[in-house]
This record gives sequence, C-alpha cells and structure tokens, in this order.
Amino acid sequence: MATNFEVIDADGHITEEDSQLKKYMETRYRDRAATLTPRDSWDRSLSGKLGTRARDAKSWLDAMDKGGVSTAVLYPTNGLSVGWIREPDVAVQYCRAWNDFCSEEFQKVSPRLKCVALVPFQDVTEAVKELRRAITELKLVGLMLPAVGLRLPLGHESFWPIYEEAEKLGCMVGAHATVRGPHYFAADMFDQFIEVHTLSHSFAQMMQACSMMFRGVFEQFPKLRVAFMEAGCSWAPYWFGRMNEEWEKRGEVEAPMCKRKPTDYLKDGRIFFHAEDYEPMIGATTQVLTHKVIYYASDYPHWDTEFPENIAHLGRREDLNDEAKKWLFAETAKKLYNLQ
Repeated sequence: MATNFEVIDADGHITEEDSQLKKYMETRYRDRAATLTPRDSWDRSLSGKLGTRARDAKSWLDAMDKGGVSTAVLYPTNGLSVGWIREPDVAVQYCRAWNDFCSEEFQKVSPRLKCVALVPFQDVTEAVKELRRAITELKLVGLMLPAVGLRLPLGHESFWPIYEEAEKLGCMVGAHATVRGPHYFAADMFDQFIEVHTLSHSFAQMMQACSMMFRGVFEQFPKLRVAFMEAGCSWAPYWFGRMNEEWEKRGEVEAPMCKRKPTDYLKDGRIFFHAEDYEPMIGATTQVLTHKVIYYASDYPHWDTEFPENIAHLGRREDLNDEAKKWLFAETAKKLYNLQ
C-alpha cells in the first residue's frame, strides 16, 4: 500500500466497448452500423506506449489491489462523449445500456466497485426517469454531466429538472469533459493532441462552472453536490474570484439567479474538485476551498494516468497535513458519493 490512509478512487474509468453495451440494447439499436458515440482519430496512447485497458471488473479489482484502493467510482470512456449523440432516442438507449452494464458487470461483482449513471440530456423527461431508475433501482452512486457536446450549457434552465431530481435523490453530479469537439473549449485552432488535451478539461470545467454559477444552479439547488473532474483544483480560487468581480459589477442585471458572491457558494462545502499531483498549489488552494472538498482520482487506465504512483506522491506532500490527506484520499469521496 502506497499510503497509510484509506484510499478511495473518486474517478476511474471503464474502457467499455460497444459490443459490451449492445447486449443491453433493443435489437434495432444493436444492429446500427455506426459507433454508439462519436469518435476521433487522436493517437492517445502514442502507439500503445501509454495507458492500458480496463473493460471488466477483474481488471479493476486487480488494479485496486495493486494500488491499495478500497473503493473505486467508475466513469465511462467512450461514454464521455454522450453529449455529442444527436438522436435523442439513441441517447436514451445508450444511457440505459450503460447503467445496466455497470450494475450487472461491475457493482454486482464486487461492493468495492461503484459506478456513476448516464442520462440523456437530449431528452430531459427521459433523463429524469432514467436517473431515478439508476439511483433507486440499480444503486449507482452519482450522475456524470457531459461538459462538452450538448447544445446548451449545463447551467441552462432546460436541465434544471435533472438537477431537481438529483437533489431529491441525494445524488451527486460530476461534470466531466472529453477532447472530442475542440471548438467547444476554444481548442479548434490547434492541431496537436498535446495542445488540445491541455486545454480540454480545464477550459470545459471553467465554462460549465461559469454557466452553473451565473444561471443560478448553486442557488436554486442548495443541497446539490457538484464535482468538477480531471481539471485539478487550483484553478478554482482564480476562477471563482474572477466570477466575483463580474458578479459585483453586473450580477444584479445579468445573473439575477446568482444571489451571492461566487466564492460564497464555495464555503457551503458542496462544490468539489479533483486534486492532481502535478499541481504546485494544492495546499494554498485548500485555504480557500477547505480541504474537505478536494478528492483523489486515479484516471486509471487512461493514457495520462500516474496510478498508483500518484498515491505515494500525494501522500508525501508537505503542503497538506495528515487531516487534509485523510480527506483527500477518502473522506471527501465518502461525502461526495454518499458512501458508507
């Protein structure tokens, strides 16, 4: 074990394949010739040099044993592009299939494996129904929000019924980006993956945090737990501070549903951020956010994962005391996902 603390992975990934999900779809969707979600041609693994695959429960349990992880909360890989599906009925089928797949082939295999739900934002009525099924019947532990691909930003009032249902169910929501569709996060002027990926998650999270804040999501749903995934945590003090300045000058007119300074919402302890080992200012960031809202995530088995080494690296951080590390490695994830 790389640390003396309990470790919960708050954001790992299943590298699911279409054939695995199609087993849970109706025949006419199984027979579609197209891929289930939009793809791209980036060479993420640098011809196999980086990352690996984890398409089943055994792969994940073996990795967790190697890293000393007690519980892992799993997100999709191809399914990160669920927001790009344009046909609402396909989105409905895809999300139902993902949720059933996770329940049957991961959560029922081991209590150490937890999964987040997908719902079709393309059909909000169906999304609310599917979220209720995924949480109450399938016992999934959260909801992934696609940070790119949708035609409307995540703060838009069209999506509020989903947040209302999530709040009612006590279900967290986690905004997760993907590199697909670089024009959505101001990266369409670049032609190398290193450039596009550097921008993708951080810019997408900043955009969606801005939308959710100024549209009033944090005000309208005061018990909703919201996480921002795979962009680190040290952008938050800068970004929420910048939103403060805008709000002070223009908020009354242009963001009337945002009733308080954006940094005041951080103090409620229900907006969560992924702390990544490469960040030099995690400790300083906790002075603004508190250490009770930053969490550890492996991103295993993606090409840029540093699991399990990043557990040891974070455990040696001198800018975090043992109490902060305890929350980073496990306690924040328990709070975020309602884990017992």
